[in-house]
Amino acid sequence: SQFGYLQKLKMCTFSFKGFAETSVFVLKGQDVRLNVQTNVTLKEDVDVLFWKFNRSVNVVKYPPKVTFERYRGRAELIVGDFSLLLKNLQEEDSGLYDAVVSGNKDRNVARYLIEVQGIVEFPVLTVDSVSSINGTCNVTVTCRGQNTSVTSSCNSSTCSQVGRESRGAETSTVPLLSVYVAGGSIICNHSNQVSWANDTKEIKIIYQEDHTYRVILILIVCGIAIIIIIIIIIIVLIRQKQNGGKLPNAANKQDDFTLFTQCIQESIQTHFLHILLCYSLILKCIK
Repeated sequence: SQFGYLQKLKMCTFSFKGFAETSVFVLKGQDVRLNVQTNVTLKEDVDVLFWKFNRSVNVVKYPPKVTFERYRGRAELIVGDFSLLLKNLQEEDSGLYDAVVSGNKDRNVARYLIEVQGIVEFPVLTVDSVSSINGTCNVTVTCRGQNTSVTSSCNSSTCSQVGRESRGAETSTVPLLSVYVAGGSIICNHSNQVSWANDTKEIKIIYQEDHTYRVILILIVCGIAIIIIIIIIIIVLIRQKQNGGKLPNAANKQDDFTLFTQCIQESIQTHFLHILLCYSLILKCIK
């Protein structure tokens, strides 16, 4: 399994009522610095710059330089360029951040939509079934992570999804699960915008494990058949000994012992065929 950070910070810019809105994805616990998005000159004794959260909660202002109580120790205004430094972001800090210059009239100078995301959980890749068609190994696997699962059918070069992705109500948007083949392995990847983790299984090892399992199963079945035959032979020998080492007169069709012996012979023939079948299957598996 592997884990990593895609990026500590990821940005996308959109147009929003004539002003550029930038979506920012931040890893939980990291800091982020938000810059003003246009030239800002404050008129002395007239203009005041505010950074606001969700348009109504004041974060900082200048002049004078003030950090409002809710954000003390967690936010800082950089006076030189009016940027906002947010520290140790948590999921509840996700939302809209505006920089607004208030004077004769208000004007926006920055707008960011921040989404704080946690580290994704390690996914689990399980093998559902293995088959071989014309020498090609086909594997059906299920990739699970964070109340989400996806089932795929894979061969040595590609995977295709089987059915729909199953998601819990609380994971309707992120994170994302994907299954693909790379370097001879099936990879279950679990990611969001800021981190990723995966679980892998080598296709060759999957096929070898399934091959071994089938051989062991066949050997067990054959072993049981042999034990049954041995028991039957022992019973026949005991009954012969009890009758003076001779089988009863076969002409007496109604004799219980004769009927019993016929059943024994039929059983031996049947299980002997089973043993031959087991032997042929073992040879096929070994090839």
